[in-house]
Amino acid sequence: METILEQQRRYHEEKERLMDVMAKEMLIKKSTLRDQINSDHRTRAMQDRYMEVSGNLRDLYDDKDGLRKEELSAISGPNEFAEFYNRLKQIKEFHRKHPNEICVPMSVEFEELLKARENPSEEAQNLVEFTDEEGYGRYLDLHDCYLKYINLKASEKLDYITYLSIFDQLFDIPKERKNAEYKRYLEMLLEYLQDYTDRVKPLQDQNELFGKIQNEFEKKWDNGTFPGWPELASLGLDRLKSALLALGLKCGGTLEERAQRLFSTKGKSLESLDSSLFAKNPKSKGTKRDTERNKDIAFLEAQIYEYVEILGVSILLKVIWDLWEWRHAHGMRCLGIPNTAHFANVTQIEDAVSCK
Repeated sequence: METILEQQRRYHEEKERLMDVMAKEMLIKKSTLRDQINSDHRTRAMQDRYMEVSGNLRDLYDDKDGLRKEELSAISGPNEFAEFYNRLKQIKEFHRKHPNEICVPMSVEFEELLKARENPSEEAQNLVEFTDEEGYGRYLDLHDCYLKYINLKASEKLDYITYLSIFDQLFDIPKERKNAEYKRYLEMLLEYLQDYTDRVKPLQDQNELFGKIQNEFEKKWDNGTFPGWPELASLGLDRLKSALLALGLKCGGTLEERAQRLFSTKGKSLESLDSSLFAKNPKSKGTKRDTERNKDIAFLEAQIYEYVEILGVSILLKVIWDLWEWRHAHGMRCLGIPNTAHFANVTQIEDAVSCK
């Protein structure tokens, strides 16, 4: 059995070796996207192990059970030589009972890791599971989200290519269509983007990202500048009335008075508002729930905007271009026309047939 001090020494050694391997991993040039993704996942695994080892080491130094203090007293007290020979006796006794016990040095384990990276097996070349459509992190596979979108009530019927070009433009969707069904669609889309980001960019800290998105969203929402949810004063009398009723506030007066009353609530809790702002007979809490539901939907949109930005527009354009190129080539074959540069600027079927 290892002593407390030996465990600490081993953890310190492992941390140093992990740092060394991570540095070497990051210095290696990655020639393909597959290499980059696999490298990031290896680095992520080593980071997780580093944090686990650091936690174990901290617990040993905290010494809540007092075993470390006892061990230090035993080896540094007046009977240190007796303690030394006693431990030596235990070691010899262990090896006498287990003569074939083999101890593999930690250096050998890390050398094997380096060799495995230089000559990866087939399994090591496919560390992450992707669908065929995703092309090991090259493309998005939004077919399920597309089917969910086109089945939304009152949604326009789009082909898949058009959907790819507008799926992140949620601010163009009228607020009247942003209902419970639309929220479920957003949750499905967000879940896919989060999972895809975790596979393509494993070093991205999604917990930290969530906090950043939430802070930025709260500021924009309080200021009325979040895209797709316009400024309150521009909504008109009826919508301002609905917003005031949702908070249980007085809804009478001119457009400017209503807007001023509603703007005065920004960044404040209901408890901190002046009681004179509230209506004598406030409506039921149903409208308040509507306001909260709208905010929840808007926050889902904010997260989707951020993940699309992280993944980059290029990956979406690549998907659209590849699909468009395939459709174009397929159409040319159906017309019996060769897909050559001669027809590069021809966009109409009649013109293509006449040039055949």
